[in-house]
Amino acid sequence: MVRLFAGGHASTPASLPQREPRHEPTAPPIRRGSMVPVPWLGFWGGLKSAWAARTARAAGDAPAGGAAPTAGPAPWERAAARRRRALLWLIGGSAVLAAVLMARTQPMVDHPVVRVAQVLLFTLLFAWVSAGFFTALMGFWVQLRGDRHALSLAVARHQPLGPEARTAVIMPICNEQVDTVFAGLRATYESVANTGASRLFDFYVLSDTSDPAVRAAERVAWSQLRDSLGDGARVFYRWRQRRTRRKAGNVADFCRRWGRNYRYMVVLDADSVMTGDCIVTLAKLMEANPRAGIIQTAPQACGLDTVHARAQQFAGRTTGRLFTTGMQYWQLGESHYWGHNAIIRIEPFMKHCALAPLAGTGGLSGDILSHDFVEAALMRRAGYHTWLVPELAGSYEQQPPNLLEELKRDRRWCQGNLQNARLIAEPGLHRVHRAMLATGAMAYASAPLWLASVLLGAGVWMWSGRSVAELPATVDVELAALWVATLTMLLLPRALGVLSLLLRGEHVGYGGRLALVKGAVLEAMLSTLLAPVRMVAHSLFVIVALTGLKLDWKSPPREAEAVRWREAASGFGAVAGAVLALVAVTLVVAPIAVLWLIPLALPLLLAIPLTVLNSRVGFGRGVRARGLLVTPEEVSTPAVLRRAWALLGDSEAARAQATQPVAQRSIPWGGELLVAH
Repeated sequence: MVRLFAGGHASTPASLPQREPRHEPTAPPIRRGSMVPVPWLGFWGGLKSAWAARTARAAGDAPAGGAAPTAGPAPWERAAARRRRALLWLIGGSAVLAAVLMARTQPMVDHPVVRVAQVLLFTLLFAWVSAGFFTALMGFWVQLRGDRHALSLAVARHQPLGPEARTAVIMPICNEQVDTVFAGLRATYESVANTGASRLFDFYVLSDTSDPAVRAAERVAWSQLRDSLGDGARVFYRWRQRRTRRKAGNVADFCRRWGRNYRYMVVLDADSVMTGDCIVTLAKLMEANPRAGIIQTAPQACGLDTVHARAQQFAGRTTGRLFTTGMQYWQLGESHYWGHNAIIRIEPFMKHCALAPLAGTGGLSGDILSHDFVEAALMRRAGYHTWLVPELAGSYEQQPPNLLEELKRDRRWCQGNLQNARLIAEPGLHRVHRAMLATGAMAYASAPLWLASVLLGAGVWMWSGRSVAELPATVDVELAALWVATLTMLLLPRALGVLSLLLRGEHVGYGGRLALVKGAVLEAMLSTLLAPVRMVAHSLFVIVALTGLKLDWKSPPREAEAVRWREAASGFGAVAGAVLALVAVTLVVAPIAVLWLIPLALPLLLAIPLTVLNSRVGFGRGVRARGLLVTPEEVSTPAVLRRAWALLGDSEAARAQATQPVAQRSIPWGGELLVAH
């Protein structure tokens, strides 16, 4: 059941759900449409269906009436096919070469299964790393030379927006910081109004909030927003009493009730901020490209002052944009959808993108968590394209302020991405989107594979019987080449990101050439230190998702200014103890193997102090005072962000934020954070 409310408070006992008091409607009259999910066949069911279809084709059977004639591929589709074939050859060739070198440089061990396992693990992981490397390489190329097959922003300049291009800007929320939500929403609304096209845009706050006090505050904030904007303001509020299927269900409920009123919808997260120019440009791009089903921006995180958040924001602006542009190069019109800060064509979304739950029990069943990847795949199956436009400015989001909060988020993403792997064999999905579902799972499954590779490497050295004194003689040219190649593929994308900024003259926004380079070095050091911590945490998350085991991952509230020592010890103490025990046993049994464990063990032992220190705002401000990890929005803060911060009513915080960063997933308001997802 869905209730529509105006301003006012509700009193609901915690023990029994009661009806809310009646208020005047806060949303337009319902114009109901249909959005019916189709049950999934599942992995094995999809394989059976594919085999049956293949058998039917081989037998000469065809659907009644024959197949409908289809037009030939568009130029961008032919270009994408060539590029993807080249990518597969590059990855495959790199992996084969790495496998040969690894096999030739392995220590001799009387366990062939162990040797084969080590080579296979290393080959798979090297292929995974090389895929990222070649993506960054092509991102570097596109940033300097452009891509004539990408979706052109130039067409939007002269594209008119008629009355039929009505667009809903929807913000699904659930127990969020109310001031942050409505400050960001109002700043976005006013920015759209400043474009002169506000007549085409309606704004909706879609609440799934379960806390009665927060829900009452939402209604009061909505009422105050309407009063301040005037009688003509088209900002609506809807509370959903039955919170089925999480965020995807929230959006689907909107589509069923009001989707028929609009051609497009722009989806925001609870802490999103977007400029009016960005939103209007998205609508114009949709009008100019009638086969576009989804157009995704590349949100830039903003404003947090902890060292951890600053490093993520800086990386998102330097290396992250490189990878995003590289993904655009390989994917073109079959790209990612990230669930927010994007525009969607509503009619095909309603017809084809309803999500049924996954059958079964355990962590990989039930409601689909990472719905965005699946919705993009279903949109492509219906014949519509998903485009990524990383060069479109004015889209902002928020990064977690500390490592514990980041891992809390990653745990949800891990389960959702692994869950999506069950859909890889669904009939009709484009091979690119099947690959996306696989790589999404691999983004987390690679963590236990890396961990297994490190531990297996230590075991191989242990079984080889070599001593520390023999080590220099064992490092031959081929082994050195293998490790140099691996490190190059891991580190060169960061260098290319910096080089691209320097060549395009954008270093001024990062404090100058020297500050940009020093910031990149600092970010690389922090990332290297935290990589083993993330690897172990993600490995635990994968195990939990696959086995259904319970894992209580401690995390402080997002509003916390800093992680306390007790909180960090609760999160990482058990892991640090296990690492100490492993190192102690290895020193007794085979000291040589400790050399393999040092890169893994040392960061894990330092995880507690690193988490605490990197979560402190004072340290982050000290880093900024030295001109490090600065991003362009600190030099010139966008008006929409200044407005959002000012709306929080904290003039001191607003003045401070006028000189603060904006990069990939984050924004602070006073003591709180505004995220643009």
